[in-house]
This record gives sequence, structure tokens and C-alpha cells, in this order.
Amino acid sequence: MEYGLFGILVLIADIYAIYQTLTSSASTGKKVVWTLAILILPVLGFIAWLIFGPRGNKAAV
Repeated sequence: MEYGLFGILVLIADIYAIYQTLTSSASTGKKVVWTLAILILPVLGFIAWLIFGPRGNKAAV
């Protein structure tokens, strides 16, 4: 059962990462590369996205 819960958490995290990537201001090519990386390597792709992924247009205050 623990593996099933872990799988659901990874799926939710990956869906969140893909959504954030597709709605970011990054170029289309970068969006495609990040989305493929997250889909092909779900755990490692998500971790790489957290560290190196495109960020949104949030103004620093």
C-alpha cells in the first residue's frame, strides 16, 4: 500500500510541475523539454524541475 500512496504523490507532483511549466513564460522549446523530462523521468524530472525549472513572472517585492 505504501508504494501506491507514493505513486499517487509522484503523479500529483508531476501534474503540478507540468502545469507550472506550461503556464510559465519560458520559450516553447524549453516547455517541451521540461515536460518530456518530467514525463520520462517522473521523480528525477520533478526534482530537476524544482531546482532548475522555469519560473513564473512573479514580481519581487
